[in-house]
Amino acid sequence: MQIPLVMTLIGPDRTGLVESVARCVAAHGGNWLESRLCRLGGEFAGILRIEIPGRSKSAFLAELQTISGLTVTVHADETKVPTAGGRQTRLEIVGHDRPGIVHEISAALARAKVNVEEFSSEVASAPMSGETLFKAQARLQLPDGCDAGALKKDLEKIAADLLVDISFKDLG
Repeated sequence: MQIPLVMTLIGPDRTGLVESVARCVAAHGGNWLESRLCRLGGEFAGILRIEIPGRSKSAFLAELQTISGLTVTVHADETKVPTAGGRQTRLEIVGHDRPGIVHEISAALARAKVNVEEFSSEVASAPMSGETLFKAQARLQLPDGCDAGALKKDLEKIAADLLVDISFKDLG
C-alpha cells in the first residue's frame, strides 16, 4: 500500500541537496509526485508530495533525517480534499516595492473568500532606473458565486493606492 506524504525541507543551500532527497525517495520505492523547491537568500526551502510503500516508511523517514544540514518535517497526506468549485485565475503584480503590498492584496482576496493556491514573489532592480520593483504571481481559486468584476475593481483600487500594476486573467 502506498502512503502519501507531504514534506517541508529547509537548510543551507548546497549542490546536490535535491539529489540527496530524490535518491532517498527512490531507494525506498517512493514516487515523487509534485514539488516546489527554491533558494531564498542562502537557504534552500521546499515542499513536496510523495508516495512511499507503507513497509518502507520508517526506514525512509530515518534516512531523511541523516541528510546533512537539512531540517525535514513530514505529514501524512491522508485526507482527500474535495475539488473546489468556481474557477481559476492568475494574478500578476508589478510595482515599486514598499511594505504592505502582500498584506493589502491578500486581505482583499480573503474578504472575497478566494483561495491562494500558488504564490511567488521577488524584489528586483528595475532595468533602466535601478529602483526596487516588487513582482508577484498567484494562481487563485475563485469560489462559486464570486463576483470577479467586483474583486477586480477592489484589487485595482488597492493597486492605485499602492502604486502597483495588477493584471487579473481568467484561466478557464
